[in-house]
Amino acid sequence: MRCLAIAVAAACLSQTVTGASASEDRYRLEKKDGGYVRMDTQTGAMSLCEERSGQLVCKLAADERDAYQSQIEQLQGSLKTLEDRVTALEKGRVAVPAPGLPSEEEFEKGMGYMERFFRRFMGIVKDFEQEENKPGQNQPADPNKT
Repeated sequence: MRCLAIAVAAACLSQTVTGASASEDRYRLEKKDGGYVRMDTQTGAMSLCEERSGQLVCKLAADERDAYQSQIEQLQGSLKTLEDRVTALEKGRVAVPAPGLPSEEEFEKGMGYMERFFRRFMGIVKDFEQEENKPGQNQPADPNKT
């Protein structure tokens, strides 16, 4: 029984050590002049580190910092655009068409086509009516007369 307890304790301890070493292997430190270079083995990001008051303080490398800075500026611009749109929507200044419906401009254009169609169609109908109502023309024969 005692051997079994020791075996279980050893197995738990080895799993804890293995899990800790896996997370510790993520970063690699290499000594350089005046400090260290730390590389994240999962992302490839590199940081410059120096020892201050017994602690390791790391900063992103300049080129990575610039890349992140441009990304941050782009995201801030997108966020500002979205915030302005939300503000406008909340104030009711921007009409939001329902999904699948035409915009106001498309609707007006379609109505213009329909109006022209119906005006032209009604003109044709009036022309036919006028031709039919001309005296002596196109009069059907009276079936009662023989």
